[in-house]
Amino acid sequence: MVIVFLLLGIVFLLVGGDLLVKSSASLAAKLNVSPFLIGITVVSFGTSAPELLVSLNAAFQGSAGIAIGNVIGSNIANIALVLGLTIIIRSIKIESNRYLFPWCVMLVSSIMFYGFSLDGEIDSVDGLFFISGLLLLITLSIRYRHSNVEEEEADDALSTRMIPLYLILGATGLYFGSEFLVSSSVAIAEYFHISEFVIGITIVALGTSLPELVTSLIAILRGQSSISIGNLIGSNIFNIFAVLGITSLVKPLGAHRNLLTTDLPIMIGVTLLLGLFLFLSRKLRRIEGVLLISIYIIYLVFSIS
Repeated sequence: MVIVFLLLGIVFLLVGGDLLVKSSASLAAKLNVSPFLIGITVVSFGTSAPELLVSLNAAFQGSAGIAIGNVIGSNIANIALVLGLTIIIRSIKIESNRYLFPWCVMLVSSIMFYGFSLDGEIDSVDGLFFISGLLLLITLSIRYRHSNVEEEEADDALSTRMIPLYLILGATGLYFGSEFLVSSSVAIAEYFHISEFVIGITIVALGTSLPELVTSLIAILRGQSSISIGNLIGSNIFNIFAVLGITSLVKPLGAHRNLLTTDLPIMIGVTLLLGLFLFLSRKLRRIEGVLLISIYIIYLVFSIS
């Protein structure tokens, strides 16, 4: 039965990711806005649903460490693992001016995360700052939605009536796909007596990033590279501004000292590395992908040891 849920999870993720990418590209074409804007808003909100649900559930159960660790681990995985795998499969051409503003927002949100953690706790006041940052980002994105509209065309564009249905079905498929895959993977790991800690930093952390991974891979294979990168940057912003913001409103989150000395600096470090790739090169190539994945593997080994 576990194997059945594992296979169902994979199928749901693949179908959900394809529906979300197709509907998002069609939505961008219908609204005459940048696919990148759709990527950092609609797509990233949909693919970040698992992080939000996991963190809220952890906060209600009094597991603040899981809530914060989920955000940090997911943000590192999105850049180091998801983007790394994506550009290994296919190189991505870069137009640096397109990504400057959202990347800066991602960096600022990461620094805010670090700064608010210095007192050992992220409380409701910090949460309000995070949510305000998200609302400001959405407002500015909508205001300048027609600037730098990409030339990427949505093949087999959907009708206006079908777009909302595909968006909902895609996000739902990603959610249940990740749930099935994570739960079945945990069951397999427990059967082989793997420790809960190892399960948490590998299967669960990777599981909440699976929607981003599948969506980005499908987007790049469909020629929608802007949706792919926009999804990753938007998800990282959403994880901090929305997931941490909403969760800290529910219950204050304790920030341990080791987060300030290891995990958060690594998260900020991969964000800065992504900036170097985006603004110093015209294309993300396989060599950058190998470097990013190597960093993620080292991070995992360091975390386990």
